[in-house]
Amino acid sequence: MCLAIPMRIESIEGFTARCQAKGVWRDVSLFMMQDTLPAVGDFVMVHVGYAIQTVTEADARTSWDLLDQILEGQAQEAGGA
Repeated sequence: MCLAIPMRIESIEGFTARCQAKGVWRDVSLFMMQDTLPAVGDFVMVHVGYAIQTVTEADARTSWDLLDQILEGQAQEAGGA
């Protein structure tokens, strides 16, 4: 299974963006998006260290909410097992 996480770009240097999501910071490669480079403040989907597409802030927040629900469900299942 593949999973991409939405992150907000805080700074860009060359083809490397410093991104943040829910207090977690990562350096992310923009190499795969060089035809349409995102800007500081944009939200991007990050998969294995690469930004693969831009998304709206609303879509990023929806994804974070869904991921939180999944993790909460897994924690409840683990506690009840």
